[in-house]
Amino acid sequence: MATEEGVVVRIDAAGTWVKTIRSEVCDGCSSKGACHTLGGGKQVEVAVVNPIEARVGDRVILKLETSPFLKATFLIYMFPILLLVAGAAVGEWISRSFGLDSPLPTALLAFGSLAAGLWIMKIIARRLAAKDEYRARIARVIGRVDG
Repeated sequence: MATEEGVVVRIDAAGTWVKTIRSEVCDGCSSKGACHTLGGGKQVEVAVVNPIEARVGDRVILKLETSPFLKATFLIYMFPILLLVAGAAVGEWISRSFGLDSPLPTALLAFGSLAAGLWIMKIIARRLAAKDEYRARIARVIGRVDG
């Protein structure tokens, strides 16, 4: 389970937003598009689940379950690659079946299936990002920010 510390900066219809410091882990995150960089620096705002009803100004500990996150990451990265390989195999089979000496069917089907896989994963990633189990949640309040 990953943990971070942050400050609740606003609560709106989209959820509870927490400002935290971007770590190196963020660079490889498939959900980094859901975070909003503040002024291009290391601070980010992220929408989180707020089961304990933290208020604006609260310093909080965020927790992210790693198991669903790792499953989603594997799916998002591996599915398009598997489709690429499958498309190449089908293209090669078509070339051999019709006695073609050209790599064109293999290349077209490989890259076409890769594009289809990326498009499908974009849709799936959006749906997963909307589910609470794939979002950080506020575990506890550790204080208040003055001012």
